[in-house]
Amino acid sequence: MKPVIALVGRPNVGKSTLFNRLTRSRDALVADLPGLTRDRHYGEGRIGELPFLVIDTGGFEPVAKEGIMHEMAKQTKQAVAESDVVIFIVDGRQGLTPHDKTITDFLRKSGRAVMLVVNKAEGMKYTSVAADFYELGLGDPYVISAAHGDGVADLVEEALGLAIAQQPVSDEALDEAPRGVKIAVVGRPNVGKSTLINTLVGEERVIAFDMPGTTRDAIEIPFEREGKQYTLIDTAGIRRRGKVFEAIEKFSVVKTLQSISEANVVILLLDAQQDISEQDAHIAGFILESGRALVVGINKWDGLTSDRRDEIKMDIERKLNFLGFAKLHFISALKGTGIGPLMKSVDAAYKAAMANLSTPKLTRALIEAVEHQQPRRRGATRPKMRYAHQGGQNPPIIVIHGNALEGIDANYKRYLEKHFRETFSLVGTPLRIELRSSKNPFATKEK
Repeated sequence: MKPVIALVGRPNVGKSTLFNRLTRSRDALVADLPGLTRDRHYGEGRIGELPFLVIDTGGFEPVAKEGIMHEMAKQTKQAVAESDVVIFIVDGRQGLTPHDKTITDFLRKSGRAVMLVVNKAEGMKYTSVAADFYELGLGDPYVISAAHGDGVADLVEEALGLAIAQQPVSDEALDEAPRGVKIAVVGRPNVGKSTLINTLVGEERVIAFDMPGTTRDAIEIPFEREGKQYTLIDTAGIRRRGKVFEAIEKFSVVKTLQSISEANVVILLLDAQQDISEQDAHIAGFILESGRALVVGINKWDGLTSDRRDEIKMDIERKLNFLGFAKLHFISALKGTGIGPLMKSVDAAYKAAMANLSTPKLTRALIEAVEHQQPRRRGATRPKMRYAHQGGQNPPIIVIHGNALEGIDANYKRYLEKHFRETFSLVGTPLRIELRSSKNPFATKEK
């Protein structure tokens, strides 16, 4: 196992800033607002040849008994349980607070190695910034500036030394874990994305809380099902642009769109208890533009009357008719019904998106399509298609070469797409067709 470091502290002490520096990324959202991180968030770091995992957590209130703060506290406690070393971050500019003492009491009982880190210490003397925090009884504080990088390298070396002392790292642990198919779970707020992931993983891995907008970051979760490796991504629910007021919400939309772009397969989750909205169509359109393989899950299907089910099916057919390539699954994320077939469609969509299509087979399929239905003439000439080859994967791109192909209209391109789909069983992935006309080498310019 790679050494695991958990970052813990009250809200707005700089945990996510340190996370981003340790992972050399911007995977965690960072803004000058408390309470930005809610779920535990994993990242990978490396010093030399030694890799390690770091977990970013939300603002920690160990004594919270209800509401979102209680859910966040559960996530932080789980992160502490999973870690080898806890980096407990406090704010050097605000000084020691009663909240820091409450967290200290919890960490002392956790049985984990704890390193006390005083952040935001740029421009301050060690003795003055560290003095207050000796009262916590956690030994000599490490004084750093996560924003500027001061003291961070030494801190990580110390943390890894402490982690390795407790859990020796074998040679096997240095190998990268397989990531498998990368699946982004997207949809409007409160459609059940986190519930679906918790059902798949079999534990309360991300907060599933009955309040829109609970998930703000995109959270990656390695996952295995029936011997196959996956990486699940739980994303923030995308709202209509007019309702995106907070800076946090704007960051979350960007994270979700990035997650779609980086995924192999997207599960678009819809709510069967609500009508298909314009926003659902916008999300679906972005998935299509990004060229991602797609499976559509209609959640909360249990308990609906047959009339309501018919209404939803008609609504989908009318508003999302451009997603004809994607499989639809009617599921209950909460009860776990329909999940097996949904994941089979994910596998099939990934296989189609990554298909290797040989030039002879593509050309033969093209010839068959033309023999069955030729493109219309444009003026005195008829477009002539000669051969086809594959130009890319995820999504598959089929490049067709010939003469006068600029005369092929959109309807004929759709006909070709349908023919290639049926011939090569390309279900669940967009398909791009590119037309390239050859220049006539004997053509001369008029003088």
